[in-house]
Amino acid sequence: MGTKKLLLVLLSLAIGANARFFVKDEEVDSAEVLDLCESPVYCQGDLLRTVQLSALYKDSKTFVDLSQKNDEEVTLANFEAMMNATGKNPSKQQVQEFVDANFLEADELLNVTLPDWNPEPAILRRIWDPRYRQWAADLNEIWKGLARRMTTDVRDNPKRHSLIYVNNTFIIPGGRFKEFYYWDSYWVIEGLLLNDMHETAKGVIENFLSMVKTYGFVPNGGRVYYLMRSQPPLLIPMVDKYYEFTKDWKFVEQNLPTLEKEFNFWQRYKSVKVVKNGREYKMARYVTNSEGPRPESYREDYLLAENITDPAKKGEFYNNVKAGAESGWDFSARWFIAANGEPSLDLQDITTENILPVDLNAFLERNARILARFFRMRNNFAKMKQYLGVAKEYREAIRQLMWHEEDGTWYDYDMKHQRPRRIFYPSNLTPLYTRSYVWGQAADYGLRAVQYLRANGITNFAGGTPASLENSSQQWDFPNAWPPLQSIIVQGLRLTNNRLAMETARNLAATWLKANYIGFNRTDKMYEKVSKRATSVSISFSNNPSSGAR
Repeated sequence: MGTKKLLLVLLSLAIGANARFFVKDEEVDSAEVLDLCESPVYCQGDLLRTVQLSALYKDSKTFVDLSQKNDEEVTLANFEAMMNATGKNPSKQQVQEFVDANFLEADELLNVTLPDWNPEPAILRRIWDPRYRQWAADLNEIWKGLARRMTTDVRDNPKRHSLIYVNNTFIIPGGRFKEFYYWDSYWVIEGLLLNDMHETAKGVIENFLSMVKTYGFVPNGGRVYYLMRSQPPLLIPMVDKYYEFTKDWKFVEQNLPTLEKEFNFWQRYKSVKVVKNGREYKMARYVTNSEGPRPESYREDYLLAENITDPAKKGEFYNNVKAGAESGWDFSARWFIAANGEPSLDLQDITTENILPVDLNAFLERNARILARFFRMRNNFAKMKQYLGVAKEYREAIRQLMWHEEDGTWYDYDMKHQRPRRIFYPSNLTPLYTRSYVWGQAADYGLRAVQYLRANGITNFAGGTPASLENSSQQWDFPNAWPPLQSIIVQGLRLTNNRLAMETARNLAATWLKANYIGFNRTDKMYEKVSKRATSVSISFSNNPSSGAR
């Protein structure tokens, strides 16, 4: 079996500086940005604030994942009674007693027997190396331990739970995470399909489609407190990948309106217009509009913002933190810019909403292109032309605003200081992965990408491509290497059909496989990220998932 296919299995399991820019009015006023997180228990309000600031648990997520023993109205009434009885200043012990009396760690999820799981999927026969073949077979076993369905109580008493009910089986990350997440699930679905589990993959996709029908978008994950933000928009590629494997056109056709709905969400609520040299470009960014800290990281966010005295700036900080979480990269110095415009390693300098990300805009360009193809297959040529036009506009914007000819790569753009962020991130090369360029120039882009990777020393790392070259202490920075970023780099290089780029892709894939194989052999586990330093072969592994991975 080629490195490409094996890499997919394992990944699934596991401008010019002188141009003149300015930002025009947004598509919608920032106050219009959706926040559907309305629960007075799990999303906002005095109860959440009181419990989370009492520091009952090491991890704020523990509380908001608890279920209520009674209806929401009873819980709130009991909270008011407790506050009145304590003069609105309860001790930590009194808050703990309230939580113990009103919440519990309920059995909300059921283990599932996957009907289409096969102990010997066909792909195993295409792996020549017997060690890797056995490894892939061992990884295939993991599906059975991560498949879940929700109990009927989550459906019948939704306000008692922070889980968002979905009908079908889904795959959880494991550890403290007992819900599904948006962008992770693209690689989950790819892995399911490669392992011949078409029906399970379809069910996972249907869960996301149901959320778009209900909320208008896919939230960050399967909890109500994630309804204040989304994650990288990969639902359309999920459906496209499913069609590639199954040719189930009926499923695609039935869900085209829902796919359009999600695409329009990003167009309407996440876009700004940027003008360069008199020409206007519509670009997307990660942006949120909700009050206070993230519910699942309430105390952590609150303490970070404690020294910000201006209420408006504090609210801005919280929203930039949430936007960073929406990016999937929570957190990374990728989103940090000091007041003087220079790069920063300090989370206090987070300014996600002021940055136009290469990967987000490349994802949206590809989404528009996929929609155009689907409508062509449906013989709706007006819609086909419409989405081809949108894709072309994104490609031109990516070329004009993000391509840096001297460095031979694309860069995120800092809107506030009107300049590209000339810093290495694997996401810089996402347009290779999405093919968001003039295809006739693919080989040239592949060559430039290899030169860029070599210039930054990326081909010398022993454990995969790191998330950055900056050691900020954040998990989406050096020395951590994340599976989705390996997929984006390797597949992007391969798709250029440039000989040197394809050779580099094979080498990077082999390095990543070796690092993960070592980790699995040591511990019999797959890890969410690999950590390594420079060219050392001393590799460490981390399986301490946080919302950053999700």
